[in-house]
Order: sequence, then structure tokens, then C-alpha cells
Amino acid sequence: MTVLPVFPLQHTRSARIQTEITALWQLAWPILVGQLANVGMAVADVSMAGHASAQDLAGVALGSSIWMIVVVTLMGIMMSVNPTVAHYVGAGQFDRVPHVVRQALWKGLGVGVVAAMLANASVLVFDQMSLEPMVHDIAVRFVQITSVGLPAFACYRVLYGYSASLNQTKPIMAISLVALLLNVALNWLLIFGHWGLPKLGGVGCAWATMLCLWFNLGGLLWWMRRSAAYRSTWPFGKFEAPHREKVRSLLKLGLPIGVTYFAESSAFSLIALLVAKFGSTQVAAHQIALNFSSLVFMLPLSLGIALLTRVGQALGAGDAQAARFRSAVGVATSVGLAGVSALLMALFNREIAMAYTSDTTVASVAAGLLLMAALFQVSDAAQVSTSCAIRGYKVTRAPMVIHLTAFWVFSLPLGCALGLAPDWLPWRPEQPMQAQGFWIALVVGLTVAAVSLAFLLRQVALRHLHLQTMLEP
Repeated sequence: MTVLPVFPLQHTRSARIQTEITALWQLAWPILVGQLANVGMAVADVSMAGHASAQDLAGVALGSSIWMIVVVTLMGIMMSVNPTVAHYVGAGQFDRVPHVVRQALWKGLGVGVVAAMLANASVLVFDQMSLEPMVHDIAVRFVQITSVGLPAFACYRVLYGYSASLNQTKPIMAISLVALLLNVALNWLLIFGHWGLPKLGGVGCAWATMLCLWFNLGGLLWWMRRSAAYRSTWPFGKFEAPHREKVRSLLKLGLPIGVTYFAESSAFSLIALLVAKFGSTQVAAHQIALNFSSLVFMLPLSLGIALLTRVGQALGAGDAQAARFRSAVGVATSVGLAGVSALLMALFNREIAMAYTSDTTVASVAAGLLLMAALFQVSDAAQVSTSCAIRGYKVTRAPMVIHLTAFWVFSLPLGCALGLAPDWLPWRPEQPMQAQGFWIALVVGLTVAAVSLAFLLRQVALRHLHLQTMLEP
């Protein structure tokens, strides 16, 4: 009788981990390229507006602070299609996918129109701020123009989730890359007035962004119509009116994700509004640090979206053990890569800042904020990967509560205390720490979210394992 040594068993587990990382990365890397292209549009807006003038940069930064809150919240609300389709794919129930996508598109159209109205109403906040007239005008017009693209963005995110859940992520990448090139070209033409077009400054960024949102929707539809990968689940084979109960169930699943995304994005974006009293330099520096942090964040976010699909498909197939294993490997991979990102950001913070602006004062302040951003890379990666894994289990309300607590109970109040140092506080810094104080608070909020979500993921995974064990014969 031959006794198997311990090493082959360890090797088997190591091989499983390597196989899972490979599968996760194959799904994630096109998403990453697409996400980088999307953020690259915002990078292009900020950097190109910054080379127009400091006022153009500040106006685009303030307009983007409102825009990003609306867009990220909308993205979260539309994410309900991801776990729903992933579960059906895992269960082999492909015939149920078209109905979900059609109803999600109706939901996207309605939510997108509401988002556009809310975005336009939100510009009233600029009237309550002490802004230079030119900065105020650019910020208002940025929000008004880009809001026209919100219905297209919502419907695009439905098709995005549908495609990703079918393991078709390369089309997303290709369309996003073309949109980035289009955005840069339009910015060059409209900001600086080349080829006889009007010189619009920061407002040109708004027109470029809005046109690219509609291009994304049309481009992805065109690709899907020509690809054989979507034929078995093609959602446009027939017309289907809105189904109230299905739209309601998608909203019930998506709204908590939207609130979750709102809690985090607002904590970042509202800083630009709160530090506006300290002048354009603080606003511009914050926007540079936020912009680059968003760029780096795309790696753990892309892994998270891929992880959501992997976990959802495992659960659809009735394999809770595989779902738990995929969650653990995905979170560990995301955190490990975030450590590398943090080190690079800390080492090259000044070079990164100077790439955005030729203003040495703005670059100096932004370099300091980038050091704060380096500190929260690991916790940020942990919280986004764990929350995406939890959504794969179709659990959305508990993560919402955690994010609201982390950012609105811990982060923003602490940021106001450190950054603004109001007179009525019994304890406060001698001088307001301005943007730096808010970024210190973000480190605290993200750490609270990461720890809480890791505990929640463990509990959810164990509960599903227990339920599966009870149901087994």
C-alpha cells in the first residue's frame, strides 16, 4: 500500500489557487483596461483643463465633484444585473437572461432620466459657495451638459453587466479604448479651439464627456449585434414592456449598491466643495490626488467585478464551497497588488503631481495628498473586493450600512474637524489642515469599511456553506 505524502496535497491546493487567480485575471484584465480608459477620460479632462488655466481646472474639478457622485451612484444602482445574470449563467438557465436584460434596460432608462434631473438641480449648491464667477459658470455648465448623457450611461452599464456576466469582457475593453481616444481628440478640439472650432475651455470637457457616453452605448450595442457570443441570450429579439415586479426586484437589489457607492464617492467628492473656501489651489490639488487615486483604484475594482461574476456563477451552480474559495483568493490577490501600488505611489508622488499641472504650488500640495492616498491603498482594495464578493451572494443591504457608517459617521465628521477646524469644536487643530485633514479621515473611513466587510464576507460565506450542507442528501 502506497501512502501519499503531504507535499502533493499542498501542491494540489497551490495549483487550485493558481488556477483560480488565472481564471480571475483572464476575466479581470479586459475590465481593467476598460476601466483605466474610462478613468483616463477624467484624467484627460483634468490635465487638459489644467493646461488651459487654473480657473478652468477648478471649474471642471467642482463640476466633476457633483458629476462623479451621480455617475458612481448610478453605476451602483445598475449593478443589480451582474449577480442576477451570473447566477443564471452558473445554473445554465440561459433562457432567463434576455428577460432580465430587457427589464434592466427599462430600469436604466428611468433611473438615468431621474439622475439627469437631480444632477441639474444639484448645481444650486454652487450658488451657496464663494466662487470666482468664471469658476462658477464652468462648474454649472459642466454638470448641465454632461447630464444629457446619463440615460445612455445607465443603459450602457446594463449591457456592461450583462456582457461581463457572460465572461465577455473584451468588448467592454475595446469600446472603452476607442472612447478614450475620442475623448482626448474632442478635448483637444473643444478646449483649445483647434480646427476653427470655438475655444470653450473647461466647458469643452463637458461636451466631450457627454458625446463619449452616447458613443459607449452605441458602440457596445454594435459589437453585441455582430458577435456570436450573445446569440443564445440576445435580449433584443422581441419588444417587451416594463414589468413592474421585475423592475422593482432589480431596484430592490440595486438601490443598496447605489447607496453604498454614493456613501464612498460623496465622501471623496464633497471634499472639493468643502475646501473650496480655501481657494483654487486646494481644490485643484485635491482633484489631482483624487483623479490619480481613482486611476489606481481601477485595479482592485476590476478584480472585484470579475470576482462578483466568479462568485455568482459558483452559487448559481449550487457550489457554496467554490464561492467561498473564489472569494478568499480574489480578496487576497487584490490586497497583494494594492501593496505594490501603495509603494509606487509613495515613491513617485511628486512626479505624479507634476504630470498634472505646471503650477508648482498646486503640485506641492497634491504630492502631500498622494502620500495620504498611498496609505489607504490596501484598505481600499480590501473593502472593494470584499463588497463585490458579498454582492455575488446577492447580499447588498449590510454592505450599504457598513459603508454609510464608515464614511458618513467616521470619515466625513473627522475630516470636517481636521480640515475645517470649526470654532465650536472643543478639540481642533490650531489651524485648519484643509484638504490634508480630509484625506487623513479617508484613511480612517476606508480602514473601518475594510475590516467590517471582511467580517461580513466570512459570515455570509459560512452561512451559505451551512445551508448547502443541510440541503444535501
